[in-house]
Amino acid sequence: MITVRVLDRKTDEPIKDARVALGFSGFLTGGVTSDEYTDEYGEAHFDHDAGSGEVFVNGRKVREGSLHGLIIIYI
Repeated sequence: MITVRVLDRKTDEPIKDARVALGFSGFLTGGVTSDEYTDEYGEAHFDHDAGSGEVFVNGRKVREGSLHGLIIIYI
């Protein structure tokens, strides 16, 4: 399970309804997840194993590297 929490960088408040997707690297395991939308806590949950790749929020790449556990993104 991978959770992405999206927070407002100015107020530190969670952002609801942000569109989040994960892009995974790898020949056999690569690809992009379906979009998930953040809940009232600013969290989007993905039932996916840890890996290497990218985080996209509202269509913009906001992180690249190891994807596992809780990932906090400020926008």
